[in-house]
Amino acid sequence: MNRTEKQEAIAHYNGMFNDSGSVVVCHYQGLTVKALNDLRSRLRAEGGQFTVTKNTLAKLAAKDTDYEGLNDLFVGQTGIVYSQDPVAAAKVAYNFAKDNDKLVILGGGLGAKVLDKDGVEALAKLPSLDEVRGKLVGLLQAPATQIARVLQAPAQAMVGVTQAYGQKEA
Repeated sequence: MNRTEKQEAIAHYNGMFNDSGSVVVCHYQGLTVKALNDLRSRLRAEGGQFTVTKNTLAKLAAKDTDYEGLNDLFVGQTGIVYSQDPVAAAKVAYNFAKDNDKLVILGGGLGAKVLDKDGVEALAKLPSLDEVRGKLVGLLQAPATQIARVLQAPAQAMVGVTQAYGQKEA
């Protein structure tokens, strides 16, 4: 790799670190091309990506970003799973690692917070941004439905009482 290519790689990694909501660093040694393609397609479906890294270039790129604390994890054959959604990268990497023992999660970062393997697992178990939005919409709609039910209840009770009197007189 010549100097220009290295500068381009550092700029690419730096852009990735600056644009990511979360980053997961992992070892991928022993994964087949088919397995890596499967991981990449799962990540694309969730808005994430997987990149094989050159450790020294990744360390230089992480400098002066929120993910500078991850430098100790860049040892050996490392790859980075990242996404703008803070939960998506961790969730896909964790679920893939459960099915495939060749992907070893070393740790990650959520903004400036450095996560160990257990922290990445805890992040993966959180609901995704879309799930949280869905729940929030449901919560916002629930009071309106309850108000409508309460307002309809007296009218239904009045109809029931009127019917009971009508049946009683007949």
